[in-house]
Amino acid sequence: MSSLRSDPTDEELMVRFQRGDRPAFAVLVRRHKTRLYNFVLRQLRHGPSAEEIVQDTFVRVVQNAADFRHASRFSTWLYAIARNLCVDHARKRALRRHPSLDDPGPAPNGDAPERMDLSERTADAGANVERNVVSSQIRERVLEALHKLPDDQREVFLMRQVGSLSFKDIAEIVSVPENTVKSRMRYALEHLQAELSDFEEYARALR
Repeated sequence: MSSLRSDPTDEELMVRFQRGDRPAFAVLVRRHKTRLYNFVLRQLRHGPSAEEIVQDTFVRVVQNAADFRHASRFSTWLYAIARNLCVDHARKRALRRHPSLDDPGPAPNGDAPERMDLSERTADAGANVERNVVSSQIRERVLEALHKLPDDQREVFLMRQVGSLSFKDIAEIVSVPENTVKSRMRYALEHLQAELSDFEEYARALR
């Protein structure tokens, strides 16, 4: 009865799709599209381009479905495709000196930019607003620090934190030893921690 469970693995869904089960592919898209978009968005910093890359990634999955090996992890394959498309896009954009290079794009969660709603009235409204302001400032600082990271550190951080990939999977995607991936992650975290150090004392006071 295990084959009838409602939560098949990504790999099982790919096998079904290879056998002609089109709804199986729709499930894969629903599972991964949001995280994949957030990963690409933070790489490119341009919403429309991120949407295009995500769409192209799933098109590549369809086109190359027959090449997927049943023993492989689908998420590793998916992010490898997206990463390659991001690299190609960034190179082309750099050559064109695209004006969107400095465009921060949509909010990092992939939705419309968040706005503070000051219309709510609560007993501790002032404290809530203050917390929201600080959260917004930290959010902006994180994004700024993130885009200051070297490309190799940023992509590892995003695959780990946004894509929830294992270090082993990331190592396979970027074609470096797993220890190198862990080192890049450590350097990225140290840099981000340093960038946010001036918020630590104030954040503790608001808890």
